[in-house]
Amino acid sequence: MAADTFKITIHMVSSLDGYIAKKDNSVSWFETSDSYEKGATVTEQEAKDFLKTIDCYVMGARTYELALELSKSYGWVYGDVPTIVLTHRKLPVDRPNIELYMGDLDKLVNERLKPNYKNVWLVGGAKLVKDFIRLNLADEIRQSILPVILGDGMPFFDQIGQEHALHLISTIAYKNGVVELRYEIRK
Repeated sequence: MAADTFKITIHMVSSLDGYIAKKDNSVSWFETSDSYEKGATVTEQEAKDFLKTIDCYVMGARTYELALELSKSYGWVYGDVPTIVLTHRKLPVDRPNIELYMGDLDKLVNERLKPNYKNVWLVGGAKLVKDFIRLNLADEIRQSILPVILGDGMPFFDQIGQEHALHLISTIAYKNGVVELRYEIRK
């Protein structure tokens, strides 16, 4: 993919059985103590350099509310990168890089995102992911699978209602037991 090509990547962290949160919306299980000797190691600098390539985040209201809550303990993980929160509610906004959006998704992508950004990451939630896939607005999926089976909770993919062909781009197993699957969404 050329460096000047617009792309929307769905990024989601899930359990092996496909859940992105427990029924109570908690994500305490994100912290893993697993160790995989053959896994890849990512240096702090490599992670920082990679995050610099993302020039906009898009998320749903519940993901935003969870991120706000987690920021009290861990800081705002999205930094100063423009972040668009899709919502039908009035939400607190205390950062200049956060924007609430209440309109049409096609219009958002074609009139707001494409002219201004190149590498947009959709970071949750499940309903928003479903809408972007159904409307053929996403280009790839990066699913980070944690070494845990939750047994119940909020599913990553739920009732998408359509078949979508994917093309495997890469897989990476990390030292902490997380496996990242990267797929192109065929259109």
